[in-house]
Amino acid sequence: MKLFLVGARSPTGKALTEILRKRKISFLAPAEKHFTPGNASAIAAMIGEYEPTQLINLADFISGNHSALKRAQLMEERCSAVNAELPGVLADICGRLEIPLFHLSSSYVFAGDKKLAYGEHDEPDPAGIYGRCSLEGERRVRELPEHILLRPGWLFGPHKRGLIKSWIRSIKRHGGEIDVWRRRLNPTSTEDLATAILAICHQVDCDANVWGTYHYCSLTPTWEKEVATLTLEFAAARDADIYALLDRVNLIEKPVRAPEVFNSTLSGKKLFDTFGIKAKDWQEQLKKTVQSLYDPAKKAAA
Repeated sequence: MKLFLVGARSPTGKALTEILRKRKISFLAPAEKHFTPGNASAIAAMIGEYEPTQLINLADFISGNHSALKRAQLMEERCSAVNAELPGVLADICGRLEIPLFHLSSSYVFAGDKKLAYGEHDEPDPAGIYGRCSLEGERRVRELPEHILLRPGWLFGPHKRGLIKSWIRSIKRHGGEIDVWRRRLNPTSTEDLATAILAICHQVDCDANVWGTYHYCSLTPTWEKEVATLTLEFAAARDADIYALLDRVNLIEKPVRAPEVFNSTLSGKKLFDTFGIKAKDWQEQLKKTVQSLYDPAKKAAA
């Protein structure tokens, strides 16, 4: 297996490259500056010269920032370039070079008004520009017959801790009171997602006929309030200031406003049935992520 990675500096990309290095799997991950949609001929030359067996696209608009949804509303052209146009360019190149394409999309292609978890058969209906651009990227990827399109749950991890850090800062600043969205989600570790991506790639490398759209997320959906509460409990074990505030914690749930959605939970049954990839609990990975904020070595590496 020989992989070509686009978006390797994204949180999921960093997690995947760490795994690939540990397992000594061949890959090439050029810098993001090389992947502007208008640079198609140069992109094709890089891919053609490396001759990968698969291409993995993890590029995403402001992937490491939890405010990407809101910022996309003000930066539509940039969001479209990364989430819509680039996937189309990559799909066209992969088609010409006969290379399978793995593309990471988003749960924000859905409206978020469904009571139950979204399955792959549900009709997308994005609430904002980020979701609309992601859906257009999906459409272009599907023009390539040999593709895997994966939508993950709400992501967090060692390289995606923005919202987690904001909760910790906010509780200190406001004496135990913080605002959270009233929304349901599947907290999903970028490390677990990267492991799942590699497992899929191994089966594709074995010529399995598994093309199509899949969902990957944690085992147990929950409310943002519960994730924030657990985050503060984990932080209190390392942070005396938060420990002193635990008895005064007051999480105020605010109604979601577009482009945020009420329900971004996903069903991963199809992925399990096809690849045998099981959903994992997210609590232990959240604990590790929170602890990494207080570990000098991991803090410097993030």
